[in-house]
This record gives sequence, C-alpha cells and structure tokens, in this order.
Amino acid sequence: MEFGELNEKIRAHALTINALKSEISKVIVGQEEMVEALIMGMIGEGHILLEGVPGLAKTTAVKAFADSTDLDFQRIQFTPDLLPADIIGSRIFNMTEHNFETKKGVIFSNVILADEINRAPAKVQSALLEAMQERQVTIGGDTYPLPDPFIVLATQNPLEQEGTYPLPEAQVDRFMFKVLIDYPTQDEELKIIEKFERRELTQKLNKILNKAEIKEWQEIAKQIYTDDRIKKYVISIVSETRQPKERTIAQLIDVGASPRASIFLILAGRIRAFIEGRTFVTPEDIKEVAYPVLRHRIIPSFEAEAEKISTDKIISELLNRVEVP
Repeated sequence: MEFGELNEKIRAHALTINALKSEISKVIVGQEEMVEALIMGMIGEGHILLEGVPGLAKTTAVKAFADSTDLDFQRIQFTPDLLPADIIGSRIFNMTEHNFETKKGVIFSNVILADEINRAPAKVQSALLEAMQERQVTIGGDTYPLPDPFIVLATQNPLEQEGTYPLPEAQVDRFMFKVLIDYPTQDEELKIIEKFERRELTQKLNKILNKAEIKEWQEIAKQIYTDDRIKKYVISIVSETRQPKERTIAQLIDVGASPRASIFLILAGRIRAFIEGRTFVTPEDIKEVAYPVLRHRIIPSFEAEAEKISTDKIISELLNRVEVP
C-alpha cells in the first residue's frame, strides 16, 4: 500500500473510531483507557484482562463495546462448579438418529466476556487456554475453529480471594493487555447518577462497526511503519525486565517478561499510531502501551510486595532507565 493511500485510509477510519467511542460513551462515563484498550484489543485480536473492584462498569463496558459492533457476544459467569463442557460444548447422543451430535458451547462467539474469570477451576482454565492461544477447541476428539475475530475480555476482582483460583502464568501471558479500572472522578460520578436517573445507562446502542471494517483496520495496523530503532528500543525494555542493570531494580523483580511481551509491544504500538492518525510508531507509543502490556508479565519480588511497590512503579523506573532512540 502506497504511503499516500495509507495516510488517507487512516484519516478516514479515524472518524469511525471517534464515532465508536462516542457511541460507547452513551452508557459509559469516563474510563477512556478501558474503552481504548477494548478497541485496540479488537484491532490486534488480543485478549484483555480487566481488573477492578465491583461496580466500575467493567461488564457494562464490554457489553456496550459488543453492542456497538456487529460482533456476536456471549457472557460467561465463571463459578467454582463450572465445567469445560459448559463453555466449549459436548457430544450428545441423539435418540432419534441413534448417533452422537456435537453441541457447540458459548465459546463460539466473536466476543466472550469471561466474568470473574479467576473463580473457575483448573480444568475450565485449561479448556479456555486452548481457545485463547490456538483459537480452536477440541470436542470429543474433533477440533473446531473459533469465529474470526475471536476476543476474550475477562474481568476479575483484585480484593476478594475467597472461592477464587489464581490464573496460571501461562494463561495470564496470553492476555495482550491488563487494564486496571479505577474509581470515577466526582464529576464523572455525577454524570453517572444523571444518566441513571434518565435511564440512559440501559439504552440501545447503534451498530457503528462491522466485521469487514474490523478486518480492514487489522490490515492497516500491519502496514504501520516500525523503524528498526523502535524494535531495538522494545527489546531493550523487555530485556531490562529480565536482567536489570540497576541493582535496586533487580531486587524488585522476581521474573521478567516473556518474548510475547516484545511482540505485543510492537503490535500495540502500531495500533496506537493508527488510532492517533499516524503511519509510523514513535517511542511515545511504546511508552503508552508498556504499562498494560507489561504489568501482568512482570512478577514482583517479595521485597517489592513488602514495600508496596506496584508493578506500574517498576515499569516507570525501567522506562526512565532505557535510552530512548
């Protein structure tokens, strides 16, 4: 694709991106980082982990996002008694035909809301892991591809631990982003109350985006220019999580990020450049996406936890120490 043509397409699609954000904002007040992460995850076909206390509109935001597109949407409430068959489906004997039939589960949708994902036992997590990584599931020995696009948007409560199962590191690493949802400001909370009183929080949203446009966005994002210096900058950041040059930083990290972090940093940087209306990735793009990409891939040390040093604080220190191209 020629540079001029790419530039024109990016400018044209910027209007649709803004329209999508505006449509979602009809039922979601604030939470711009969460909304942008949902859009970026859709473009990058990356799964997203949303973490926040109850009542911060995590579920509402995901439903509003799906309702604003023509993507199929299914919500799964994860509970300790959930079985893999409840998600992926099973083989059922047909008494009339005298044979087994495959009944596909709710996982066969474009957008899956895995509500309170850390409440599901290990067997369910394993079944979901195959779906997230391979974008396929196995039922009765047969393999079935999942719809395209396929995105898992999972929520979890960081406070309540009773009746929960910690997500395996292998599964956590499959998420492109981990987004921390914070409380709204006082002005935003006032708007939420006003929307609730006018019953606007439950209004039906318009379909702004279709699957063909999503595919086009994904192709455009692949065309965004990424200089070799940017790629080396990304590798330097990820390497610093594994073998920090500063002893004070090294004491705060137990396990660094995997190579998947480098892949997602480049991909997320391209998508952010596209959303910002540019044909090239800048160091600022990488810095902006570093937090949601890295915060669930760095395991802080006991010392960091004892001193209540957050993973975001560690990432900030790392970014300050890596030379910017």
